[in-house]
Amino acid sequence: MIKPLEIGDLKVKIPVIQGGMGVGISLSRLAGNVALEGGMGVISTAQIGFREPDFQKNPLEANFRAMKKEIKKAKEIAKGGVIGVNIMVATRHYKEYVKNAVLAGVDVILSGAGLPIDLPEYVKESKVKIAPIISSLKAFTVISRVWERKYSRYPDFVVVEGPKAGGHLGFSKEKAKMLTQAEYDKVIKDIVEKAEEYGKKAGRKIPVIVAGGIFDKKDMDHAFSLGADGVQVGTRFVTTKECDADERYKGAYLKAKKEDIILIDSPVGMPGRAIHNAFIERVKVQPEKITHCYQCIEGCQGKDIPYCITEALVHAALGDTENGLLFCGENAWRCNKIEEVKEIMRGFSGINT
Repeated sequence: MIKPLEIGDLKVKIPVIQGGMGVGISLSRLAGNVALEGGMGVISTAQIGFREPDFQKNPLEANFRAMKKEIKKAKEIAKGGVIGVNIMVATRHYKEYVKNAVLAGVDVILSGAGLPIDLPEYVKESKVKIAPIISSLKAFTVISRVWERKYSRYPDFVVVEGPKAGGHLGFSKEKAKMLTQAEYDKVIKDIVEKAEEYGKKAGRKIPVIVAGGIFDKKDMDHAFSLGADGVQVGTRFVTTKECDADERYKGAYLKAKKEDIILIDSPVGMPGRAIHNAFIERVKVQPEKITHCYQCIEGCQGKDIPYCITEALVHAALGDTENGLLFCGENAWRCNKIEEVKEIMRGFSGINT
């Protein structure tokens, strides 16, 4: 019998967290249905208001309005299941995003793409659970020490995202290519050990969640053998009926071969993993003219980048797969049919095996 994931007073019946995927890939429909089936559903807040009529003119207000709507819809679908949001630390106005998510009634906030040093400050006086997404023992230690010293608080759980993940990565391209499974397994074990140490100080368990390349129960069982308490799964949920992405986006995953999945340099200064397409080839030789800034990521130098990451991801989410950026995990080529969330969750629970 599979052991539920317990995070304080929250119980996730099947220890699967659906990864937050933006722009517009994991919204209320996907997150709500994963939570309904016993996992933790996660909404990506990255440019979440892209369908709002005033998005171009007022991206911040559009995003906050859409976030509130999507959390509400997800909770209605989930019928009491656990709903989280993924808010990147690199997001401009990060503090305001967190505070708006708390006001909208979310259960959990997960934060990566930077160190969420001040996250406890932004959720104080709320019951919202908080978790850093990290890729190294050093990052986990730094965050935990600061939270301990400044806020007398520890992570409610931690997500360890490996080099096989999709989208922006916490590794250099070289490290992502060279890191072996055995080396990454050692990182996970070290973080499990450190989480136990901090858990003793906190007086409660700090669950460790393994992410990056998790596709099926075999991968989950391997994570459990390293001491993990659960897994985070993104790519596998893209090719579901419930995923919020356009059907053409899902089709690009179904058509992708192993060799089509490549590492790229994102214009926001991080490496990423995506499906090779005409867009990636085109912007290598002919950078796009940036005519508008959506104020998405801290540190983005608009005038010096080959394309706008917001526009590239929005085009993809809307189904323009030849003029957009198709982020994916290393195992996207293994997606060979449209599934239902229920089927996938049953597989992870062991019912189908």
